[in-house]
Parts: sequence; structure tokens; C-alpha cells
Amino acid sequence: MGIKYAVGDTVVTKKNHPCGGCEWLVTRTGADVRMKCLKCGSFVMIDAVRLEKRIKKVVPAHGGNADGNE
Repeated sequence: MGIKYAVGDTVVTKKNHPCGGCEWLVTRTGADVRMKCLKCGSFVMIDAVRLEKRIKKVVPAHGGNADGNE
């Protein structure tokens, strides 16, 4: 896995959700990742491999770098 994200991070996806939002709050990680759409509030679960292909950018919750080097 090349892209690192954690619970509380905001993930920006390449494609929009049907509501038009593309920003997601990561609420659970593991083999499956649970995310909340920040525009409409709906929750989705997606496997980590598929999510990694769809991520455009990760905005860390703590304000540091996405790669963990601070």
C-alpha cells in the first residue's frame, strides 16, 4: 500500500459521489474502509485496494504530512 490514511483523515477521491461531493471522512480502516461523505453524510464501505486506486489526495486530521514525516 502506497497511500497512507488513518481514522479521522479526509480523503479526496477522483470521482464524485452521486450527491456531488468528493471529500470523505475515514471512520474505520482495515481490509475494508468505512467513510462518511462530508457533503450528504452517507456512509460507504469499500475494500482498501479499490480505495487506494480512487484516492486523489489525503488531508491528515492532525495537520501534518500524509506520509507521516513531520
